[in-house]
Amino acid sequence: MRVTSGAELPRERPVLVLVGGADGMADGHFERFALVLRELVPVLDALDAVVVDGGTDSGVMRAIGRARAACGGRFPLIGVVPGGVSATFEPNHTETVLVPGDRWGAEAPWLAEVAATVAGTRPSVTVLANGGQIAFEEAALSLARERPLVVVRGTGRTADAIADAVEPRAARISASPLTAVVPLAGLVTHLARVLEEGAG
Repeated sequence: MRVTSGAELPRERPVLVLVGGADGMADGHFERFALVLRELVPVLDALDAVVVDGGTDSGVMRAIGRARAACGGRFPLIGVVPGGVSATFEPNHTETVLVPGDRWGAEAPWLAEVAATVAGTRPSVTVLANGGQIAFEEAALSLARERPLVVVRGTGRTADAIADAVEPRAARISASPLTAVVPLAGLVTHLARVLEEGAG
């Protein structure tokens, strides 16, 4: 893993933005999600895609890092982390971009910006699994950039709140034409279609 500047990022590649649960992800949710990510690794490699996430050694970020390592994935895995926080980086990420901020959540707009920079004119999609309060902001930022949002039902907390539209903030995100709610079992097929076609 290396710490890089934005000038060194790959360009014009399909991008999967992965957001959601960190320390609050229950063991059962983590294990099921991690298994699906192993199925996703060869798809990402075949599409020459890039994954962008929060880069720390917890939750969905740990899951994708371990899946990439276990399956021999070759795709760039870029973590975006506030430079002013104390963080343990997930070791299987290929690059970490340090951005301004001294609190968790400060990275959210930068993560969206890094993903847009890497994708350029290529398709991109945000996947939300589990998640806490910051995940609502990350979902809204994805939609504001007209990036499709895939909410993984059954992974707990924010993802399930949006899937079920349980309160006004969740309902607004769920109602967007760019939002798709999918079960874990359908995630790999859905993502392959979006990244291949750029369709929501």
